[in-house]
Amino acid sequence: MAAINLKDIVKRYPDGFLAVKGVSLDIRDGEFVILVGPSGCGKSTLLRMIVGLEDISDGELRIGDAVVNDKAPRDRHLAMVFQNYALYPHLTVFENIAFPLRLQRGQFSEDEITAKVERAAKTLELQDHLQRKPANLSGGQRQRVAMGRAIVRDANAFLFDEPLSNLDAKLRGQMRTEIARMQRRLGTTTVYVTHDQTEAMTLGDRVAVLSKGELQQVASPRGLYEQPVNLFVAGFIGSPPMNFMPGEIEGDVLRLPFVDVPIDARLRERIGDRKIVIVGIRPEHFSDAGLLEDSKRSEGVSFDTEVDVTEWLGADLYAYIPFETSAEVAGTLAELDRDLDGEGMRTQLVVALDDESRIRDGDTATLWFDPARMLVFDPETQDNLMFDPEAAKSIDEQNEADRRASLERAHAREKAAAGSR
Repeated sequence: MAAINLKDIVKRYPDGFLAVKGVSLDIRDGEFVILVGPSGCGKSTLLRMIVGLEDISDGELRIGDAVVNDKAPRDRHLAMVFQNYALYPHLTVFENIAFPLRLQRGQFSEDEITAKVERAAKTLELQDHLQRKPANLSGGQRQRVAMGRAIVRDANAFLFDEPLSNLDAKLRGQMRTEIARMQRRLGTTTVYVTHDQTEAMTLGDRVAVLSKGELQQVASPRGLYEQPVNLFVAGFIGSPPMNFMPGEIEGDVLRLPFVDVPIDARLRERIGDRKIVIVGIRPEHFSDAGLLEDSKRSEGVSFDTEVDVTEWLGADLYAYIPFETSAEVAGTLAELDRDLDGEGMRTQLVVALDDESRIRDGDTATLWFDPARMLVFDPETQDNLMFDPEAAKSIDEQNEADRRASLERAHAREKAAAGSR
């Protein structure tokens, strides 16, 4: 295992296109780091530079204590799992997993190869499939074979390039837990590329969010969710995504399209002398006011609104409420929508309500939210004016403590299991 350190990494193609713009990132030994962002943000290019499949135009890449900019992929001791599995159809599962060991001619005996393959197969629950061919396996099983081939190499780090994008939703969920379990069990440094923020939030110890080749923020999933540094990160993290709307400051009131919010001392300090801001509220931070106790309702802001469409999903009820945005922020929000691979649909509030709510299509509903949960952004710089560095640091420190405790528990279980055999 090894740490991976990127310092001002740049990728410039011969035609002058700048795919990666000075990314610096320190990945700790044994850490699971996600590179996430919309299509074309540079995440796969960055991964390919780490493994050696793309040349580095500028900057320094270290794996462990060695600078590896000019080292061939085979000399970096990394194992990569590709999106398309890259299995050999004419070989059995056993031989596919054993393939990287056989490439190192004479280094391993047949008994050693068999032991390594069987150990990897047991880790991934492939023992019953070792003599089958890839064509006779499900998509999830094929992905596990590709992971097994990475495991047997005893690599310094695992690199995953959108490994679950070819699987259906149910299999993706199963494979997420499989990958998380494997990484915790082995404790191997892992870099994982995805455009799916659900994968990023559920898998990573830390998540690096990229946009247009630039690193926007690196933090724990909870840190990104609660303390995004800017409009892009706030919009990318969360499902359904955060609602954005114009906020006009008039005296001691912040006017939103559907309600006026009193400006307290904290909000006034952050807004400063701005006359218009962009306000972000997550769908789950709204409630059906009719389900709240009076004491709770008095702590926040309530408003009446016409509900356009509702979607009942069992555990959640989503209500959609169209609104008109202001000309002052329309351009910024339209650009953000394009950056997030949006479809340029009409602006609407998405509200996630308790499944007990009786709000339905066409109703006039009374909704509630706590203004303390709002985020406020500068329309020009797109910075989160409510960002709290100390709170962000505290969240990530707690996340790191939780990660270490999780690894210790995994190692203790492995040790106990080995002792019982």
